[in-house]
Amino acid sequence: MLNQLRKEWYIIILILATLAFGIYLYPQLPDKIPTHWNIQGEVDGWSGKTFGVFFFPLLNLILYPLMIILPRIDPRRQNYLHFSKAYTVIRITLHSFFAIIYVITLLVALGYPLEISFIVKFFVSLLFAVLGNYMGKIKHNYFVGIKTPWTLANEEVWVKTHRLAAPLWVAAGILGMFLSFFPQVWASYIMFGSFIVIGVVPMVFSYLFYRQLVK
Repeated sequence: MLNQLRKEWYIIILILATLAFGIYLYPQLPDKIPTHWNIQGEVDGWSGKTFGVFFFPLLNLILYPLMIILPRIDPRRQNYLHFSKAYTVIRITLHSFFAIIYVITLLVALGYPLEISFIVKFFVSLLFAVLGNYMGKIKHNYFVGIKTPWTLANEEVWVKTHRLAAPLWVAAGILGMFLSFFPQVWASYIMFGSFIVIGVVPMVFSYLFYRQLVK
């Protein structure tokens, strides 16, 4: 694990830099920090300053060792060797996503006129596109990927399901990035609807394909 820490120093710096950024801004922040926006882009959820400043950096910090340890206790840990590059990209993407959303949230709390609705929708869509690009490379395991009872029960179902999901996730991500430039509510409904579809379709497919194999 120490060797991995040395190789991935940039991830550690990213996580610690976001925490330092929050601590630096702490005295300037209001007592309430926005934490959730509705589909119209209006704030409908708040948190206390301490929670808002420390929760996401600490979550990111905890997530880092967790995503290193979990593959080592996975019964199929040998499979991680076959998608180690994809797994590293997935980890970097998740850490970066949390850091970006965190920084944007604090800047909005300070009163900066940022278009939070556009930013969140764009980066969520980008997250789906990146994850989808590597989805088909994820080998059979118990922690990463589309884990349904049927993909976990059969490796062929796992492979077919992830190969189906990969282009769907990329397409939904690209569509979402395009729609994020439209502030209208209908664009948000289409984007979130596509995210629901790419979640449901692989799950249903895995069940049907598994039943076909059993028969």
